[in-house]
Amino acid sequence: MKQNNGKKGTYLIPLLGICICLSYVLAATQDVVYSDYIRLVNSYLPDVWNPEKFFVADVLTRIPVNFLERIINVTFFGYSTTFDMALGVLCHGGAAVILTAYCRERKVGWGWYLLLMAVFFSLNKWEMLTNGTGWCHFLAFAGFYFHYLLLDRAFQRRQTKERATKGEKLGLIILPWVITLGTAGPYCASYSAVLLLTYGICFLLEKRGGKSSCFDYFVYGIHVLIPLGLYLVSSSFAVEDHAGATGRGIGEVLRDNLLFFPKFLLKGFSSMVMGEEVMMDALTRLDAGMGLCYLAGCLVIAAYVIALWMQVQERLYERSLLPLMLIFAGGLNHLLILGARWIFENSDYGMSSRYALQYQAGILGIILTFALFFQSRRRAGAIKTAAVVISLVILAGNGYTTYKEFKKAPYRKEYGCRVEAAALRYREIPDEELEDLFQYHHGPEKIRQALGILEEQRWNIYGGEQ
Repeated sequence: MKQNNGKKGTYLIPLLGICICLSYVLAATQDVVYSDYIRLVNSYLPDVWNPEKFFVADVLTRIPVNFLERIINVTFFGYSTTFDMALGVLCHGGAAVILTAYCRERKVGWGWYLLLMAVFFSLNKWEMLTNGTGWCHFLAFAGFYFHYLLLDRAFQRRQTKERATKGEKLGLIILPWVITLGTAGPYCASYSAVLLLTYGICFLLEKRGGKSSCFDYFVYGIHVLIPLGLYLVSSSFAVEDHAGATGRGIGEVLRDNLLFFPKFLLKGFSSMVMGEEVMMDALTRLDAGMGLCYLAGCLVIAAYVIALWMQVQERLYERSLLPLMLIFAGGLNHLLILGARWIFENSDYGMSSRYALQYQAGILGIILTFALFFQSRRRAGAIKTAAVVISLVILAGNGYTTYKEFKKAPYRKEYGCRVEAAALRYREIPDEELEDLFQYHHGPEKIRQALGILEEQRWNIYGGEQ
């Protein structure tokens, strides 16, 4: 997009995306505590100011920014899940603004930009949007994209024999500390890996060009490794409860189901074309097995391969690092989620909506790579045709997913109302029904304990009771 055309209007697109996501959240949710909130209430409420709950060995795994947000929520909003969800949407919109700034700087065409935003605000991530406990993950990704943009700007200055500004240098040093230790949580793994890989590429490119300043990237890398190391130390003290894990070793799993890993990955890639529930509904109607799902997964893998070919063939990474960094991030997240979730021996986990935010980075990088490639003079008709076809399929799938999610919103709202009604009479509901309704299978006594805390403090749905 040309910077002198629609300069201010460009930023109306992220605003529109925020409005769409907020309208979905309001249509699909009820301001009531359930699922992950049960654990959080029991762990941190009512005394959110208690330093003993913050100064613990595994504090970094608890994502420190949550402590501040929890204080604000309790103090001003009576522990509202809607506040958390709205905050998540706003952080998501902030990430869209960062990508919009990049598109303006790189003069990305309007068609590619609108495709990028359509995918970015797709409701394939509905589960993250409607679970307020995940608001900080949207903040983390906004931080990732801002860091990637800052690195891209600094690298381009050096390519044109300019010096990176003091602000850019300071940002490249400070951001890993703030993001890794304050907001990223377990997502810092892919974030740190992407940065280290990119710094290695930058070092090689500048060393080949005979620049003595290439060793700056070692300094930046150290400021990635130290906070990452601190996070790993902190996480070693965490006690994890993998409810539902089979407990079998990887050898046993592969011996019984050799195709488990490929199926997991293909389903994960397919979720970037169409959301899990929408995909499963379509497969049921077509009575076509999982073939369409695996085909969609292969299509996304093909998109990765084509984008990487474009990056190498046209040396697009020398023009801009950010798309390649996003591709790295998406690919790494697919592998990391496989590494963390294979223990449940359910390949459908790979396409869960809760992972769409992580997977999405790769698709965004692919779209931006296509956009930069189309700016080049190279004809490459077949490869450009393939890029357009893949882009249209992704757009159609994401658009259909968003449409279907808005259709499902009233039913999700209805479920929230049932949870709210149950919360108002939680003492008399049978244990099994209570666990099923609140989607928390760690003992009904924990659910009653959490709701009792809220009732005593008159927070959340109990705020209006006399």
